[in-house]
Amino acid sequence: MKFVKYLFITSLCLLTLAPQPARAEEGKVDVAGIVFGHIEDAYGWHITDIGGKPVRIPLPVIVKSTTGWHVFSSARLEDGAEYEGLHIAQEGPYAKKIVERNAAGEEVRPLDISITKNVLALFINSALLVAIMLGCARWYKRHEVEKEAPKGGVGMMEATVLYIYEDVVKSCVGAQYRRYAPYLLTAFFFILLNNLMGLIPFFPGGANITGNIAITVVLALFTFVLTNVTGSKEYWKDIFWPNVPTWLKAPVPLMPLIEFIGVFTKPFTLAMRLFANLMAGHAGILSIICIIFITAQLGAGICSSMSLIAVIFGIFLNALEVLVAFIQAYVFTLLSAIFIGIAHPQTETIENK
Repeated sequence: MKFVKYLFITSLCLLTLAPQPARAEEGKVDVAGIVFGHIEDAYGWHITDIGGKPVRIPLPVIVKSTTGWHVFSSARLEDGAEYEGLHIAQEGPYAKKIVERNAAGEEVRPLDISITKNVLALFINSALLVAIMLGCARWYKRHEVEKEAPKGGVGMMEATVLYIYEDVVKSCVGAQYRRYAPYLLTAFFFILLNNLMGLIPFFPGGANITGNIAITVVLALFTFVLTNVTGSKEYWKDIFWPNVPTWLKAPVPLMPLIEFIGVFTKPFTLAMRLFANLMAGHAGILSIICIIFITAQLGAGICSSMSLIAVIFGIFLNALEVLVAFIQAYVFTLLSAIFIGIAHPQTETIENK
């Protein structure tokens, strides 16, 4: 019951905190503008609209242009303003990015290491994850596990850690599972927390972290490096000289080529799966909510009935996204463990400890 209430309140928050609908033409709601305005990164964190005016948190802009370093608030670049020769491009290949103009008057991108919405959310979520883990560690430090079992949040964390450790890391990686357990557990909880925080429609939640391709690519690269840098000789032998008929390996290295391509497609699928599922979830919820704005001009009867349908579907999609948040964190960890396990053929038995 509490879970249903949470989902209902979350859907109502989506309605009240959503930005005022942009209109591509008179009388038409710019659904794409609303959806992509939420899932895209930004130099400020939009909170809500009050009296038709946006309320946002300006973030630090840190840019090195042709005239040197510039550090200032992103509020100076709002509404298309220009500051110190820099502005936010409204269209073109650098749309929504800070640019400057060269001698020919063309927009070019400077070195940009600004603290954007996603970067700030990444800092907040990482700090929250560290605080949760340190809180659990503090409980174990103050209590004797042999005499007292953890309850509440600590008990939930213990059960989750044991499940991932025993059923994913240990069973998929093999004899050397202890070496990779810290990374795999960190990846699972990092993805899970960011997925769940992305479902909270108000600050400091709502950022599209795991639905950002840059984040998922970096996570996949970690798995790629661990898999291939620490891979055994048998692993590389199976790639360049697999156990298949010789005519599939020479004179035309058909199977070695396929296996080598697979080395790169595995992390690619990891990144794309997480990115696509989380971005699609955010876009789906916002698109459903936009039905209310679209039907607002069709009369009270149609608007009220469609609003009710939108809220019901919003609750359903929120529930589905909570499930997806866990599933995608689990799938990423599971596949990473499998890929690492493949790189270490099972020549030893797993210790039962």
